[in-house]
Amino acid sequence: ASPEVFIAAAAERTRNIKLGTGVISLPYHHPLMVANRMVQLDHMTRGRVMLGVGPGALVSDAYMLGIEPVTQRERLDESLGVIRRLLTETEPITYEADWFTLREATLHLRPYTKPHFPIVTAAAQSPSGMVLAGKHGLGVLSVSVVRGGSYARDLRDFWKIAEETAEQYGNTVDRSEWRLVIHAHIAETRKEAIEQARVRAGRYQREYFEQTLGHPPAFDGPQDQMIDVMMERGAWCVGSPDDLIEYMHRLEESTGGFGGLLVQATEWGTREQVMHSYELIARYVMPQFQGSIASLEDSQRRSASIREELDAMRQKAMTRATEDYGSQRNRS
Repeated sequence: ASPEVFIAAAAERTRNIKLGTGVISLPYHHPLMVANRMVQLDHMTRGRVMLGVGPGALVSDAYMLGIEPVTQRERLDESLGVIRRLLTETEPITYEADWFTLREATLHLRPYTKPHFPIVTAAAQSPSGMVLAGKHGLGVLSVSVVRGGSYARDLRDFWKIAEETAEQYGNTVDRSEWRLVIHAHIAETRKEAIEQARVRAGRYQREYFEQTLGHPPAFDGPQDQMIDVMMERGAWCVGSPDDLIEYMHRLEESTGGFGGLLVQATEWGTREQVMHSYELIARYVMPQFQGSIASLEDSQRRSASIREELDAMRQKAMTRATEDYGSQRNRS
């Protein structure tokens, strides 16, 4: 209901991690209130907050609010433009829309982060998210990027939409600000991970994506076979740390490069299994992509390439030490 409340609670318990809204559905909020709340969080977190925005994924929410879903993306664009003005302009702003009004509006506080905190837009089924990112020069949060089935798409071409739109508006978009959201559950072995996730993953697809969001069925077979189908399509990664490393390399190749990867908190196992999944990702997967072990691996490769020469040097040193010891004993 409120990612801002959640961020305030998380910020109180953390010191370094960045915290982002994923996402605020701007058509459901007055832009002045969104800007004021985010600037407050920017100060409370000392610059650790990020604003993620979207049009609203649940048609049922728009229905309850009396909003026509066909207007949501237009409202997102309009609201975002006003929010960016509020964050960067110091003069009062007057603006009249058919769904909100600003009269000589200014923020109570200026952003803690200069010129303002990072802003990213969600991109899922339609090109509108990428168009919005290009128009405003924003980062992108690609949700369910490899879902498979009806919504499978070429991510490389998807990013091209953002680049082409940015060029039209005299902006630039940066791949380092492109974040992909995936579905993954990791255990010590692939077999363990599948056993842990089979029931909950099937329910997640059927009950949330298909029943709540109204997406077409991923396949017509039994629910407990959902995980096998989605893994075969490459839509989910359920397996060992090595499986996720390979999966991420494939994403790098298919996209042409991206800046960050998020694992959606689907909780396909028990709490202990989910926490262990995150631990395995942090311990074995993240270092592979952060450069943490690159120099160690390079050193190991160089040592292996001259192993015979190094072994000969070691043997020579040991022989010399033994001979020196014998000479000293003989003299004494």
